[in-house]
Amino acid sequence: MAVAHIALWTNRLEELRDFYVRYFDGESGPVYRNPAKGFESFFVRFEGGVALELMRRTDVRDSDEGEHTGFCHVAFGVGSREAVCSLTERLRRDGYRIAGEPRQTGDGYFESVVCDPDGNRIEIVA
Repeated sequence: MAVAHIALWTNRLEELRDFYVRYFDGESGPVYRNPAKGFESFFVRFEGGVALELMRRTDVRDSDEGEHTGFCHVAFGVGSREAVCSLTERLRRDGYRIAGEPRQTGDGYFESVVCDPDGNRIEIVA
């Protein structure tokens, strides 16, 4: 069994698609629209076959920022400590919030934590 996709609600559909394509080498499929339900989505696929389904619907609103129960983060493996630091700095230069500086963790990863345009936490790991 394998994870097929992870879904995120957003009101910044195109901006999130562009973020994951630009910084995490995702490949976006075409937009899907269902006007009767006020629904739009993109699937952004990554190496290994896992995808993010980025979804917008007219009745789904933004929530409070900060930690809460439910999914905490998505982790992207980039292969090396140098790649973690390089991508973290690229995101910092481009104005994204760095929620955790590159560091060695107790569970064996070298990682940083950045936030996507909606504030979702992304771990960049090696």
